[in-house]
Amino acid sequence: MSSNPGGAPVALRPTDSSALLIDGKLLPGSGGVYEVLNPATEEVLGHAADATPADMDAAIAAARRAFDETTWSRDPAFRARCLRQLHQALLGHLEELREITIAEVGAPRFLTSGPQLETPIAYFEYFAELAESYAWRQDLGVAAPMGMKTQRYVLKEAVGVVGAITPWNFPHQINFAKIAPALAAGNTLVLKPAPDTPWCAALVGKIIAEETDIPAGVINIVTSSNHTLGAQLSTDSRVDLVSFTGSTTTGKAVMVAAAETLKKVFLELGGKSAFIVLDDADLAGSCGIAAFTVCTHAGQGCAITTRLLVPRARYEEAVKATADTLASLAAGDPNDPGTICGPLISARQRARVEEYLRLAEEEGGTIVVGGGRPKNQERGFFLEPTLISGLDNDSRVAQEEIFGPVLVILPHDGDEDAIRIANDSPYGLSGSVCGTDPARIQRVIEGVRTGTLSVNGGIWYSEDAPFGGYKQSGIGREMGIAGFEEYLETKLVAEPAS
Repeated sequence: MSSNPGGAPVALRPTDSSALLIDGKLLPGSGGVYEVLNPATEEVLGHAADATPADMDAAIAAARRAFDETTWSRDPAFRARCLRQLHQALLGHLEELREITIAEVGAPRFLTSGPQLETPIAYFEYFAELAESYAWRQDLGVAAPMGMKTQRYVLKEAVGVVGAITPWNFPHQINFAKIAPALAAGNTLVLKPAPDTPWCAALVGKIIAEETDIPAGVINIVTSSNHTLGAQLSTDSRVDLVSFTGSTTTGKAVMVAAAETLKKVFLELGGKSAFIVLDDADLAGSCGIAAFTVCTHAGQGCAITTRLLVPRARYEEAVKATADTLASLAAGDPNDPGTICGPLISARQRARVEEYLRLAEEEGGTIVVGGGRPKNQERGFFLEPTLISGLDNDSRVAQEEIFGPVLVILPHDGDEDAIRIANDSPYGLSGSVCGTDPARIQRVIEGVRTGTLSVNGGIWYSEDAPFGGYKQSGIGREMGIAGFEEYLETKLVAEPAS
């Protein structure tokens, strides 16, 4: 059992959430089962179905049949009804999903009221409405190419079979950001979730199979301990599009593999986003926002700002203000509603972050606050919120994605220098700017090369807002109409005009 503040205890149901969903059936994995760990306690929560390449092959075959042999892709009204069914069914399991998310992901409880659970559940209603209202036929009018009077129109059609490969940090948000638009657009789908968080996906599969009219094979969910199993989706010719969220290194491998069959690719990849504080900003307030942000979910978010750029003349003041806030945001039990910084997902991930802290000191940096494992946490993959000062932007710690509660503070010499430093990165996913002069802020907005940008704490995250990055942060956009259209093909039709 897991505690549920304000209500009765909610049972974690590993037996109910450990099946594959293939061709409408809940099936065991051909590879048996594997352990699911609680990252906050290191305890075994239970087991998940362990799929093999044969299971993945069956899932791809089922998705192909469902696309080719049913009317799913041609019936937007039915798709919208099924998505609304799923939306309501997920709401009916909200507390069970919440407890599994906290236990399996180590997600702080407060985040499950937002991007870790409740917000992405709403995606299904949004995309159901889009399936009904979207202009599937777009008239171009009459023209006379080569002297022939012709009526032309564009049809928007589903791509086909989608292979979705997702990470562990925000599993519901990322899973639903792929499932909802892909199905609304008329595709069928095979989802390969991260090995670390199989239950979040598998319980959704059980809900789909038992409580919706989504036809067999339209969505298939394949959990596995094998990190490389998703590669089948990139190489299999029956898959028409691969939608991948994860590291830039893996994203490049996905793109190379997909090139063999020239399938479409959507990639949402890494980030090393900059938080720019201009010299007319509230320094302490801005540094506090940056510190809070990097602690959220232990810094395990691709769009989190992990480079804090402050005016050089106030560098030491900014270091102290940031350190004070970080010191107050101790890593803690994700079940506690007041926890901001929970555990890292695994021992492997914590070791990776700790190696970057060692590297920071080797490069000449100073760990101002944090840098160790919390003294009051004997178990769990916790790491103290950490501030690193004394480095240049060309250091590895300032250039590479760490994916932990680690903030690097860097000095800048004015607005143009801040823009230069922000852009001096292989990534271009997100960023922030704080200041008071609208003209100077506008210059930063125009100058920083990122897919999203927050101004004075503004929040860009919502289901209708396109999310994605420049440069090595990815290809394409997720969410909103732009994200919906990633899952569509364009067909031009010409007929003789009367």
